[in-house]
Amino acid sequence: MVAEESGSPRRLHRGLLVLGTLLITLSAITPASSVFIIAPGVMATAGTGAVASFLAAGVVGIFMAFVYAELSSAFPLTGGEYAIVGRTLGRLPGFMIMILIGFTNLLILAVIALGVGIYLGVVFPGLPAAPVAAVTCLLAAAFAVLDIKFNAVLTGIFLAIEMLALAAVCVLGFGNAHRSVGELLTAPVVAGTGGGLSPASLGVIVTATAVAIFAYNGYGGAVYFGEETENASRNIARAILWALGITVAVELIPVTAVLVGAPDLGELFGAPNMMAHFLDSVGGPTLSTLVSLGIAVAIVNAVLAILLMVARMLFSSGRDQAWPAPMSAGLRALHPRFGTPWVATLVAGAIAAAVCFLDEKLLLVLTGTALVVVYFVLCVAALNGRRTGSTAHGSYRMPLFPLPPLLAMAALAYVGYVSATDPEIGRPSLIVTAVVLVVAAAYYLLWVRRRGGWVMRDGSSDESTSRATTT
Repeated sequence: MVAEESGSPRRLHRGLLVLGTLLITLSAITPASSVFIIAPGVMATAGTGAVASFLAAGVVGIFMAFVYAELSSAFPLTGGEYAIVGRTLGRLPGFMIMILIGFTNLLILAVIALGVGIYLGVVFPGLPAAPVAAVTCLLAAAFAVLDIKFNAVLTGIFLAIEMLALAAVCVLGFGNAHRSVGELLTAPVVAGTGGGLSPASLGVIVTATAVAIFAYNGYGGAVYFGEETENASRNIARAILWALGITVAVELIPVTAVLVGAPDLGELFGAPNMMAHFLDSVGGPTLSTLVSLGIAVAIVNAVLAILLMVARMLFSSGRDQAWPAPMSAGLRALHPRFGTPWVATLVAGAIAAAVCFLDEKLLLVLTGTALVVVYFVLCVAALNGRRTGSTAHGSYRMPLFPLPPLLAMAALAYVGYVSATDPEIGRPSLIVTAVVLVVAAAYYLLWVRRRGGWVMRDGSSDESTSRATTT
């Protein structure tokens, strides 16, 4: 695919401090997009009980952040989750997770990019969503090839714009309060029949928590920059924990502000676009337009940040020789000047751009439940890593072990159950996830293992001398 030149770098450049890694990770989480796209779904289910749902999801997030931090401290590798699972649970589970994550993340890039046209459409009506999303993916790929420190600064600037949009929501909500935060927690209400309100039950709040968990997702993505971060064993764990804490705050507070400041909850819950309705009714159309532009910037920023992560995972898979030799050689190629996985970056951008033209509901079905499986497997990896001692060399040890992984597994099992009862997206998505895992296992057993094994490198030295393990 691409021949590696003798003068090309063999390792990623280690130039990020914890702040740079944190900025990229927060950009990938894109809290503003979660507030404007995912939070309305939580409010539609739980009403003002959405505050309790986001609080409960934050507790689950803490458990998973502990799991991610301990595993990433032991294995701060650019392969991310698959590199961790492969070293704690074995080559076959690791390979299956690699295929699942690669498949899912490439599609998620398109799902997120499709949101750009929606929010730019406020200013430029009639923009075609798919072409705009495809162009966004291609432009993001062009920037992602550049030096990782440059991208950390760029995502940081975009993140600041995103935070301003969320700050505007908070000022509007708390500055025009119609009810107290205590009322939201002690007497939650949900949309009732005929446009009225009725008490929100514990059941709907718990059900909405399953959706809120996804709103916080992405803090574990810091591990993809483990080979580019200084003192990675300590700093990746710190970036993960900081990312989770900041994400919970900057998503929970604006959601609370909207529910506190909405003049009429019945109209809010009945609006086709709750956030746009809130901004129009409280801030006016001009502010609504400005905030919409801020959300468009946030989505573009998320595409860039997630593309940086996906490219590093693909690079790692090429370095580990997961594919036929020419393909692996291309994916592990590093830019001679920037030291970035430029081929893997451009491949990821091109695939994501093409996927933008698929039906959006189909994309949701294809990606919906993969995260639940990955989280669950990581919890098992954390438990097994302690049992075998394979994670003992890490700098971070989670508190209250083994409660965090066990409680997170219980919550994830519930999310899986809720997904299985949804015939529209949840159940088909579980089936798709199972099919991807079966195909990955078959590919590993029938081709990868037979051709001589899967190499797992840690990037600590040149390929010719690196410590490698095979099956």
